[in-house]
Amino acid sequence: MRERRAWSCEVMDGMTMSEVTSRAGLAAHRADGGRRPLHAVLLNGVADAERLLGPLAAALDGTGPAIAPVDAALPAARLRQLLDVFAPDAVIGPGGGASNRSGAPGVAADTAVIIGTSGSTGEPKGVELSAAALTHSARASLARLGARPGERWLACLPVSHVAGLQVLVRSLLSGVEPAAAADASPGALAASGSAHLSIVPTQLVRLLGAPGGAAALAGFSSVLVGGAAAGAAALARAREAGIAVVTTYGMSETCGGCVYDGVPLDGVTLRAGGDGRLRISGPVLMSRYRGRPDLTAAVLDAGADGVREFVTSDLGHVSGAGRVVVRGRADDVIITGGHKVVPGEVSAVLSTCPGVREVVVVGRPDLEWGERVTAVVVPADPADPPGLELLRTHVSARLPRYACPSEVVLTEAIPVLPSGKPDLASLKMARTLRQREQSRTRSVI
Repeated sequence: MRERRAWSCEVMDGMTMSEVTSRAGLAAHRADGGRRPLHAVLLNGVADAERLLGPLAAALDGTGPAIAPVDAALPAARLRQLLDVFAPDAVIGPGGGASNRSGAPGVAADTAVIIGTSGSTGEPKGVELSAAALTHSARASLARLGARPGERWLACLPVSHVAGLQVLVRSLLSGVEPAAAADASPGALAASGSAHLSIVPTQLVRLLGAPGGAAALAGFSSVLVGGAAAGAAALARAREAGIAVVTTYGMSETCGGCVYDGVPLDGVTLRAGGDGRLRISGPVLMSRYRGRPDLTAAVLDAGADGVREFVTSDLGHVSGAGRVVVRGRADDVIITGGHKVVPGEVSAVLSTCPGVREVVVVGRPDLEWGERVTAVVVPADPADPPGLELLRTHVSARLPRYACPSEVVLTEAIPVLPSGKPDLASLKMARTLRQREQSRTRSVI
Protein backbone atom coordinates (compact mmCIF):
# COMPACT_ATOMS: atom_id res chain seq x y z
CA MET A 1 0.00 0.00 0.00
CA ARG A 2 1.14 3.55 -0.71
CA GLU A 3 1.46 6.40 1.78
CA ARG A 4 -0.66 9.52 1.40
CA ARG A 5 0.64 13.00 2.10
CA ALA A 6 -2.74 14.73 2.08
CA TRP A 7 -6.04 13.02 1.56
CA SER A 8 -7.69 15.90 -0.30
CA CYS A 9 -5.08 16.39 -3.00
CA GLU A 10 -2.95 13.24 -3.15
CA VAL A 11 -1.35 12.28 -6.45
CA MET A 12 -1.64 8.58 -7.21
CA ASP A 13 0.47 7.22 -10.06
CA GLY A 14 0.57 10.67 -11.64
CA MET A 15 -3.15 11.38 -11.27
CA THR A 16 -4.84 13.88 -9.00
CA MET A 17 -7.60 12.60 -6.75
CA SER A 18 -10.26 14.08 -9.04
CA GLU A 19 -8.72 12.20 -11.97
CA VAL A 20 -8.77 8.98 -9.97
CA THR A 21 -12.41 9.68 -9.21
CA SER A 22 -13.17 10.33 -12.85
CA ARG A 23 -11.52 7.10 -13.95
CA ALA A 24 -13.70 5.20 -11.47
CA GLY A 25 -16.76 6.65 -13.19
CA LEU A 26 -17.35 9.15 -10.38
CA ALA A 27 -16.35 12.43 -12.00
CA ALA A 28 -17.29 15.48 -10.00
CA HIS A 29 -19.99 17.69 -11.42
CA ARG A 30 -22.03 20.55 -10.10
CA ALA A 31 -25.53 19.88 -8.81
CA ASP A 32 -28.36 22.35 -9.27
CA GLY A 33 -30.39 23.86 -6.47
CA GLY A 34 -27.79 23.37 -3.75
CA ARG A 35 -27.89 19.59 -4.10
CA ARG A 36 -25.19 17.18 -5.18
CA PRO A 37 -25.41 13.94 -7.14
CA LEU A 38 -25.33 10.57 -5.42
CA HIS A 39 -23.54 7.51 -6.81
CA ALA A 40 -24.10 4.03 -5.43
CA VAL A 41 -20.84 2.07 -5.57
CA LEU A 42 -21.18 -1.72 -5.72
CA LEU A 43 -18.31 -3.41 -3.89
CA ASN A 44 -16.95 -6.94 -3.68
CA GLY A 45 -16.47 -7.01 0.06
CA VAL A 46 -13.34 -6.05 1.95
CA ALA A 47 -11.22 -6.70 -1.15
CA ASP A 48 -12.64 -3.53 -2.70
CA ALA A 49 -11.67 -1.28 0.23
CA GLU A 50 -8.84 0.39 -1.70
CA ARG A 51 -11.11 0.96 -4.69
CA LEU A 52 -13.43 3.10 -2.55
CA LEU A 53 -10.69 5.40 -1.23
CA GLY A 54 -10.68 7.79 -4.21
CA PRO A 55 -14.48 8.23 -4.39
CA LEU A 56 -14.63 8.59 -0.61
CA ALA A 57 -11.94 11.28 -0.54
CA ALA A 58 -13.73 13.19 -3.30
CA ALA A 59 -17.06 12.88 -1.47
CA LEU A 60 -15.50 14.21 1.73
CA ASP A 61 -13.70 17.19 0.20
CA GLY A 62 -16.64 18.10 -2.06
CA THR A 63 -14.89 17.59 -5.39
CA GLY A 64 -17.01 14.54 -6.25
CA PRO A 65 -20.52 13.25 -5.76
CA ALA A 66 -21.82 11.80 -2.56
CA ILE A 67 -21.44 8.03 -2.42
CA ALA A 68 -23.46 5.11 -1.11
CA PRO A 69 -21.28 1.98 -0.78
CA VAL A 70 -23.28 -1.21 -1.37
CA ASP A 71 -22.38 -4.88 -1.03
CA ALA A 72 -22.58 -6.34 -4.56
CA ALA A 73 -23.12 -9.84 -3.10
CA LEU A 74 -26.53 -8.99 -1.65
CA PRO A 75 -29.44 -11.05 -3.02
CA ALA A 76 -30.89 -9.40 -6.11
CA ALA A 77 -34.18 -8.51 -4.42
CA ARG A 78 -32.39 -6.98 -1.44
CA LEU A 79 -30.04 -5.04 -3.69
CA ARG A 80 -32.97 -3.57 -5.64
CA GLN A 81 -34.69 -2.66 -2.38
CA LEU A 82 -31.60 -0.86 -1.09
CA LEU A 83 -31.07 1.02 -4.35
CA ASP A 84 -34.71 2.11 -4.29
CA VAL A 85 -34.12 3.53 -0.80
CA PHE A 86 -30.91 5.30 -1.84
CA ALA A 87 -32.35 6.61 -5.17
CA PRO A 88 -28.86 7.30 -6.65
CA ASP A 89 -28.18 9.26 -9.83
CA ALA A 90 -25.89 6.47 -11.01
CA VAL A 91 -24.85 2.98 -10.01
CA ILE A 92 -21.16 2.09 -10.36
CA GLY A 93 -20.60 -1.62 -10.85
CA PRO A 94 -17.73 -3.64 -9.35
CA GLY A 95 -15.88 -3.35 -12.66
CA GLY A 96 -16.23 0.44 -12.73
CA GLY A 97 -18.99 0.65 -15.36
CA ALA A 98 -21.72 3.17 -14.61
CA SER A 99 -25.47 3.05 -15.23
CA ASN A 100 -27.48 6.23 -14.87
CA ARG A 101 -30.88 6.35 -13.19
CA SER A 102 -33.15 9.04 -14.60
CA GLY A 103 -35.17 11.29 -12.32
CA ALA A 104 -32.95 10.84 -9.25
CA PRO A 105 -33.31 13.81 -6.88
CA GLY A 106 -29.68 14.01 -5.74
CA VAL A 107 -28.90 14.63 -2.09
CA ALA A 108 -28.52 17.64 0.18
CA ALA A 109 -25.26 19.51 -0.28
CA ASP A 110 -24.08 18.53 3.21
CA THR A 111 -24.36 14.78 2.53
CA ALA A 112 -21.09 13.01 1.75
CA VAL A 113 -21.96 9.35 2.35
CA ILE A 114 -25.12 7.29 2.72
CA ILE A 115 -24.88 4.07 4.70
CA GLY A 116 -27.63 1.49 4.63
CA THR A 117 -28.80 0.07 7.92
CA SER A 118 -28.93 -3.71 8.13
CA GLY A 119 -32.71 -3.83 7.95
CA SER A 120 -32.58 -7.16 9.82
CA THR A 121 -35.76 -6.37 11.73
CA GLY A 122 -37.54 -4.08 9.25
CA GLU A 123 -37.23 -1.98 6.13
CA PRO A 124 -33.73 -0.71 5.38
CA LYS A 125 -32.97 2.98 5.80
CA GLY A 126 -30.36 5.19 4.20
CA VAL A 127 -28.38 7.13 6.81
CA GLU A 128 -27.07 10.43 5.40
CA LEU A 129 -23.73 11.41 6.93
CA SER A 130 -21.91 14.69 6.38
CA ALA A 131 -18.18 15.08 5.81
CA ALA A 132 -17.98 17.12 9.02
CA ALA A 133 -19.58 14.33 11.07
CA LEU A 134 -17.46 11.56 9.55
CA THR A 135 -14.18 13.41 9.93
CA HIS A 136 -14.95 14.57 13.48
CA SER A 137 -15.63 10.97 14.45
CA ALA A 138 -12.43 9.76 12.78
CA ARG A 139 -10.26 12.49 14.32
CA ALA A 140 -11.72 11.90 17.77
CA SER A 141 -11.08 8.17 17.40
CA LEU A 142 -7.47 8.68 16.34
CA ALA A 143 -6.91 11.10 19.23
CA ARG A 144 -8.44 8.75 21.81
CA LEU A 145 -6.29 5.86 20.58
CA GLY A 146 -3.14 7.95 20.41
CA ALA A 147 -2.71 6.91 16.77
CA ARG A 148 0.13 8.70 14.99
CA PRO A 149 0.20 9.94 11.37
CA GLY A 150 1.39 7.22 9.02
CA GLU A 151 0.20 4.33 11.18
CA ARG A 152 -1.68 1.85 9.02
CA TRP A 153 -5.18 0.48 9.61
CA LEU A 154 -6.24 -3.02 8.59
CA ALA A 155 -9.65 -3.33 6.92
CA CYS A 156 -11.41 -6.54 7.99
CA LEU A 157 -15.02 -5.36 7.90
CA PRO A 158 -17.21 -4.62 4.86
CA VAL A 159 -16.75 -0.99 3.83
CA SER A 160 -20.44 -0.84 2.94
CA HIS A 161 -21.05 -0.71 6.71
CA VAL A 162 -20.09 2.23 8.89
CA ALA A 163 -17.41 0.43 10.92
CA GLY A 164 -15.57 -0.60 7.77
CA LEU A 165 -16.06 2.79 6.16
CA GLN A 166 -14.56 4.57 9.17
CA VAL A 167 -11.38 2.51 8.78
CA LEU A 168 -11.04 4.23 5.39
CA VAL A 169 -11.79 7.70 6.79
CA ARG A 170 -9.21 7.23 9.54
CA SER A 171 -6.74 6.01 6.93
CA LEU A 172 -7.27 9.10 4.80
CA LEU A 173 -6.69 11.33 7.80
CA SER A 174 -3.64 9.30 8.84
CA GLY A 175 -2.06 9.70 5.42
CA VAL A 176 -1.60 6.00 4.61
CA GLU A 177 -3.75 3.55 2.69
CA PRO A 178 -5.14 0.64 4.69
CA ALA A 179 -4.22 -2.98 4.27
CA ALA A 180 -7.09 -5.43 3.71
CA ALA A 181 -7.75 -8.92 5.03
CA ALA A 182 -11.10 -10.33 4.01
CA ASP A 183 -10.66 -13.53 6.02
CA ALA A 184 -9.25 -11.85 9.16
CA SER A 185 -7.05 -14.91 9.73
CA PRO A 186 -4.11 -14.86 12.16
CA GLY A 187 -1.68 -15.09 9.25
CA ALA A 188 -3.30 -12.20 7.39
CA LEU A 189 -3.30 -10.05 10.51
CA ALA A 190 0.34 -10.78 11.30
CA ALA A 191 1.45 -10.08 7.74
CA SER A 192 -0.52 -6.83 7.30
CA GLY A 193 2.07 -4.49 8.77
CA SER A 194 -0.77 -2.56 10.40
CA ALA A 195 -0.98 -0.84 13.77
CA HIS A 196 -4.75 -0.59 14.22
CA LEU A 197 -7.67 -2.94 13.64
CA SER A 198 -11.45 -2.81 13.87
CA ILE A 199 -13.39 -6.07 14.30
CA VAL A 200 -16.68 -7.40 15.69
CA PRO A 201 -16.98 -9.65 18.79
CA THR A 202 -17.48 -12.79 16.70
CA GLN A 203 -14.14 -12.20 14.97
CA LEU A 204 -12.45 -11.60 18.33
CA VAL A 205 -13.74 -14.88 19.77
CA ARG A 206 -12.74 -16.88 16.69
CA LEU A 207 -9.29 -15.33 16.53
CA LEU A 208 -8.69 -16.05 20.22
CA GLY A 209 -9.58 -19.68 19.54
CA ALA A 210 -7.38 -20.01 16.45
CA PRO A 211 -3.70 -21.02 16.60
CA GLY A 212 -1.62 -17.86 16.57
CA GLY A 213 -4.69 -15.63 16.79
CA ALA A 214 -3.96 -14.07 20.17
CA ALA A 215 -0.34 -13.41 19.22
CA ALA A 216 -1.43 -11.75 15.96
CA LEU A 217 -3.90 -9.50 17.79
CA ALA A 218 -1.31 -8.60 20.41
CA GLY A 219 0.83 -7.11 17.66
CA PHE A 220 -1.62 -4.23 17.12
CA SER A 221 -1.45 -0.94 18.99
CA SER A 222 -5.25 -0.96 19.24
CA VAL A 223 -8.01 -3.43 18.45
CA LEU A 224 -11.46 -1.83 18.29
CA VAL A 225 -14.29 -4.28 19.04
CA GLY A 226 -17.83 -3.10 18.32
CA GLY A 227 -21.01 -3.69 16.36
CA ALA A 228 -22.43 -5.79 19.20
CA ALA A 229 -21.77 -6.35 22.88
CA ALA A 230 -18.55 -8.25 23.50
CA GLY A 231 -18.61 -11.05 26.06
CA ALA A 232 -16.80 -10.41 29.33
CA ALA A 233 -14.92 -13.71 29.13
CA ALA A 234 -13.55 -12.96 25.66
CA LEU A 235 -12.50 -9.46 26.68
CA ALA A 236 -10.77 -10.76 29.80
CA ARG A 237 -8.96 -13.42 27.79
CA ALA A 238 -7.87 -10.83 25.23
CA ARG A 239 -6.51 -8.46 27.86
CA GLU A 240 -4.71 -11.28 29.65
CA ALA A 241 -3.02 -12.05 26.32
CA GLY A 242 -1.74 -8.47 26.11
CA ILE A 243 -4.18 -7.39 23.40
CA ALA A 244 -4.96 -3.65 23.42
CA VAL A 245 -8.69 -4.23 22.99
CA VAL A 246 -11.03 -1.22 23.08
CA THR A 247 -14.79 -1.77 23.19
CA THR A 248 -16.89 0.65 21.16
CA TYR A 249 -20.55 1.62 21.18
CA GLY A 250 -22.35 3.44 18.41
CA MET A 251 -24.34 2.98 15.25
CA SER A 252 -24.59 4.18 11.66
CA GLU A 253 -26.49 7.25 12.84
CA THR A 254 -23.47 8.32 14.96
CA CYS A 255 -20.81 7.61 12.30
CA GLY A 256 -20.03 4.36 14.11
CA GLY A 257 -18.49 4.03 17.54
CA CYS A 258 -18.82 7.20 19.61
CA VAL A 259 -18.15 5.66 23.04
CA TYR A 260 -14.82 3.92 23.71
CA ASP A 261 -14.53 1.68 26.78
CA GLY A 262 -17.60 3.38 28.23
CA VAL A 263 -16.29 6.93 27.73
CA PRO A 264 -17.78 9.18 25.01
CA LEU A 265 -15.41 10.55 22.37
CA ASP A 266 -14.53 14.24 22.52
CA GLY A 267 -17.56 16.39 21.74
CA VAL A 268 -20.05 13.55 22.30
CA THR A 269 -22.55 13.51 25.16
CA LEU A 270 -24.91 10.74 26.27
CA ARG A 271 -27.79 10.72 28.72
CA ALA A 272 -30.72 8.47 29.51
CA GLY A 273 -34.17 9.75 28.63
CA GLY A 274 -37.28 9.30 30.73
CA ASP A 275 -38.06 6.07 28.88
CA GLY A 276 -34.64 4.64 29.71
CA ARG A 277 -33.32 4.99 26.17
CA LEU A 278 -29.89 6.47 25.61
CA ARG A 279 -29.82 9.82 23.83
CA ILE A 280 -26.68 10.99 22.01
CA SER A 281 -25.67 14.50 21.04
CA GLY A 282 -22.59 15.94 19.39
CA PRO A 283 -21.03 16.60 15.98
CA VAL A 284 -21.06 12.93 14.93
CA LEU A 285 -24.83 12.69 14.38
CA MET A 286 -26.36 11.87 11.02
CA SER A 287 -28.06 14.58 9.01
CA ARG A 288 -31.22 12.63 8.20
CA TYR A 289 -32.66 9.40 6.85
CA ARG A 290 -32.80 9.36 3.06
CA GLY A 291 -36.29 10.33 1.89
CA ARG A 292 -37.89 9.65 5.29
CA PRO A 293 -38.57 12.89 7.17
CA ASP A 294 -41.04 11.00 9.36
CA LEU A 295 -38.42 8.55 10.60
CA THR A 296 -35.89 11.35 10.98
CA ALA A 297 -38.26 13.36 13.19
CA ALA A 298 -38.91 10.27 15.31
CA VAL A 299 -35.24 9.85 16.31
CA LEU A 300 -33.70 13.33 16.04
CA ASP A 301 -35.04 15.46 18.83
CA ALA A 302 -34.18 18.70 20.59
CA GLY A 303 -33.16 18.01 24.17
CA ALA A 304 -34.00 20.10 27.21
CA ASP A 305 -31.34 22.66 26.28
CA GLY A 306 -32.30 22.69 22.61
CA VAL A 307 -29.30 20.61 21.50
CA ARG A 308 -30.09 18.07 18.79
CA GLU A 309 -30.12 14.50 20.14
CA PHE A 310 -30.36 11.09 18.52
CA VAL A 311 -32.77 8.85 20.42
CA THR A 312 -31.33 5.34 20.29
CA SER A 313 -33.15 2.04 20.64
CA ASP A 314 -30.82 1.05 23.47
CA LEU A 315 -31.60 0.98 27.16
CA GLY A 316 -28.86 2.23 29.44
CA HIS A 317 -27.59 4.90 31.77
CA VAL A 318 -24.56 7.04 32.52
CA SER A 319 -22.89 6.26 35.84
CA GLY A 320 -21.83 8.86 38.37
CA ALA A 321 -18.28 8.45 37.05
CA GLY A 322 -19.48 9.39 33.56
CA ARG A 323 -19.26 5.88 32.08
CA VAL A 324 -21.94 4.73 29.66
CA VAL A 325 -23.64 1.45 30.58
CA VAL A 326 -25.67 -0.21 27.80
CA ARG A 327 -28.21 -2.80 28.95
CA GLY A 328 -29.51 -3.84 25.53
CA ARG A 329 -31.98 -2.88 22.84
CA ALA A 330 -35.41 -1.75 23.95
CA ASP A 331 -37.06 -3.48 20.99
CA ASP A 332 -35.40 -6.81 21.90
CA VAL A 333 -36.87 -6.91 25.41
CA ILE A 334 -38.47 -10.29 26.11
CA ILE A 335 -41.86 -10.32 27.84
CA THR A 336 -42.13 -13.67 29.60
CA GLY A 337 -44.94 -14.36 32.06
CA GLY A 338 -45.48 -10.61 32.43
CA HIS A 339 -41.83 -9.91 33.31
CA LYS A 340 -39.42 -7.91 31.17
CA VAL A 341 -36.04 -9.48 30.40
CA VAL A 342 -33.25 -7.59 28.62
CA PRO A 343 -31.44 -10.18 26.44
CA GLY A 344 -28.17 -8.27 26.50
CA GLU A 345 -27.99 -8.51 30.29
CA VAL A 346 -28.58 -12.27 30.21
CA SER A 347 -26.01 -12.71 27.43
CA ALA A 348 -23.45 -10.75 29.45
CA VAL A 349 -23.92 -13.07 32.42
CA LEU A 350 -23.89 -16.25 30.33
CA SER A 351 -20.70 -15.17 28.58
CA THR A 352 -18.92 -15.75 31.91
CA CYS A 353 -20.40 -19.23 32.41
CA PRO A 354 -17.93 -22.14 32.27
CA GLY A 355 -18.12 -24.00 28.98
CA VAL A 356 -19.59 -21.10 27.00
CA ARG A 357 -17.53 -19.79 24.08
CA GLU A 358 -20.17 -17.56 22.46
CA VAL A 359 -23.77 -16.86 23.38
CA VAL A 360 -26.74 -14.85 22.13
CA VAL A 361 -30.05 -14.65 24.00
CA VAL A 362 -33.33 -14.12 22.14
CA GLY A 363 -37.04 -14.38 22.85
CA ARG A 364 -39.18 -16.91 21.00
CA PRO A 365 -42.97 -17.21 20.96
CA ASP A 366 -44.42 -19.43 23.68
CA LEU A 367 -48.10 -20.32 24.15
CA GLU A 368 -47.79 -20.47 27.94
CA TRP A 369 -45.40 -17.61 28.76
CA GLY A 370 -45.87 -15.31 25.75
CA GLU A 371 -42.14 -15.50 25.04
CA ARG A 372 -39.45 -17.83 26.32
CA VAL A 373 -35.86 -16.91 27.05
CA THR A 374 -33.68 -18.88 24.64
CA ALA A 375 -29.89 -19.10 24.93
CA VAL A 376 -28.06 -19.92 21.69
CA VAL A 377 -24.67 -21.22 22.75
CA VAL A 378 -21.42 -22.12 21.03
CA PRO A 379 -19.78 -24.48 23.55
CA ALA A 380 -16.10 -24.17 24.34
CA ASP A 381 -15.88 -27.95 24.10
CA PRO A 382 -18.47 -29.50 21.75
CA ALA A 383 -17.89 -32.87 23.38
CA ASP A 384 -18.85 -31.48 26.80
CA PRO A 385 -21.31 -28.62 26.28
CA PRO A 386 -22.91 -26.74 29.17
CA GLY A 387 -26.38 -28.00 30.05
CA LEU A 388 -29.51 -25.99 30.63
CA GLU A 389 -29.38 -26.42 34.41
CA LEU A 390 -25.82 -25.05 34.57
CA LEU A 391 -26.84 -22.00 32.53
CA ARG A 392 -29.91 -21.40 34.70
CA THR A 393 -27.91 -21.72 37.91
CA HIS A 394 -25.29 -19.30 36.62
CA VAL A 395 -27.90 -16.70 35.66
CA SER A 396 -29.99 -17.06 38.81
CA ALA A 397 -26.99 -16.13 40.94
CA ARG A 398 -26.91 -12.70 39.29
CA LEU A 399 -30.35 -11.95 37.83
CA PRO A 400 -33.99 -12.64 38.80
CA ARG A 401 -35.09 -16.23 38.22
CA TYR A 402 -37.50 -15.22 35.45
CA ALA A 403 -34.47 -14.07 33.42
CA CYS A 404 -33.03 -17.60 33.36
CA PRO A 405 -33.11 -19.32 29.98
CA SER A 406 -35.88 -21.90 29.65
CA GLU A 407 -34.20 -23.53 26.68
CA VAL A 408 -30.79 -23.76 25.10
CA VAL A 409 -29.68 -24.23 21.51
CA LEU A 410 -26.22 -25.66 20.90
CA THR A 411 -24.63 -24.59 17.65
CA GLU A 412 -21.22 -24.64 15.99
CA ALA A 413 -21.36 -20.93 15.15
CA ILE A 414 -23.63 -17.96 15.72
CA PRO A 415 -25.16 -16.88 12.39
CA VAL A 416 -24.17 -13.35 11.49
CA LEU A 417 -25.23 -10.63 9.07
CA PRO A 418 -22.79 -9.17 6.50
CA SER A 419 -21.94 -6.51 9.09
CA GLY A 420 -20.77 -9.20 11.49
CA LYS A 421 -23.63 -8.65 13.92
CA PRO A 422 -25.62 -11.69 15.13
CA ASP A 423 -28.57 -12.49 12.89
CA LEU A 424 -31.23 -12.13 15.57
CA ALA A 425 -34.13 -12.60 13.16
CA SER A 426 -33.01 -16.09 12.19
CA LEU A 427 -32.15 -16.99 15.78
CA LYS A 428 -35.63 -16.05 16.94
CA MET A 429 -37.24 -18.40 14.41
CA ALA A 430 -34.92 -21.43 14.27
CA ARG A 431 -35.75 -24.51 16.29
CA THR A 432 -33.78 -27.72 16.42
CA LEU A 433 -34.31 -31.23 17.78
CA ARG A 434 -31.49 -30.66 20.28
CA GLN A 435 -33.29 -27.54 21.48
CA ARG A 436 -36.62 -29.38 21.92
CA GLU A 437 -34.90 -32.05 23.97
CA GLN A 438 -33.36 -29.44 26.27
CA SER A 439 -36.31 -27.06 26.60
CA ARG A 440 -38.37 -29.07 29.07
CA THR A 441 -37.20 -27.20 32.18
CA ARG A 442 -39.31 -24.12 32.83
CA SER A 443 -38.67 -21.36 35.29
CA VAL A 444 -41.29 -21.01 38.00
CA ILE A 445 -42.58 -17.45 37.74
